[in-house]
Amino acid sequence: MFTGIVEELGEVTAVEDLGDSSRFRLRGPVVTQGARHGDSIAVNGVCLTVVDHEGDEFTADVMAETLKRSSLGALTTGSRVNLERPTAVGARLGGHIVQGHVDGTGRILARTPSENWEIVKVSLPADLTRYVVEKGSITVDGISLTVVEAGPDHFTVSLIPTTLALTTLGHKQPGDPVNLEVDVIAKYVERLLGDRAREAGK
Repeated sequence: MFTGIVEELGEVTAVEDLGDSSRFRLRGPVVTQGARHGDSIAVNGVCLTVVDHEGDEFTADVMAETLKRSSLGALTTGSRVNLERPTAVGARLGGHIVQGHVDGTGRILARTPSENWEIVKVSLPADLTRYVVEKGSITVDGISLTVVEAGPDHFTVSLIPTTLALTTLGHKQPGDPVNLEVDVIAKYVERLLGDRAREAGK
């Protein structure tokens, strides 16, 4: 489990096409501290498994399904990525519960700068709209953010200078893809209420 609090802005140092998958080599001095084979690291919000680790770099295999459902397929050598290790039991939950299971992708629609923050508008797939509410939580490229406005096909978030400086959202431009993970609690509530309604209708 992750919290959506990005630990560092890493870099893709190599991408190997394996046919039905890809192998990424990524640099991240913070997240590789103590890393071992089989550990999990979130890359732009996607939970990946460490295959190999050497120095401040690690490799991870990404299946075709993950490449199709996330924006990882658009990464190339030199791409910057948000990196986060799983939260430790007993640690503070600074963001919200993030699984590292991407629900879909959106695109940056607009950026509106202000004196001390920036509003970013992101497109929202139709099948995720019901899970996004104003003042609720959403994960964008692995970053735990609070929804400012929830529209029928988009949402907005307000980014503080720290988020702009230390994550990919400080560099992404209109048209760029982002990974989205909605609040898992909303999905569980929907499923439980749906089951209850079906039972009541029997």
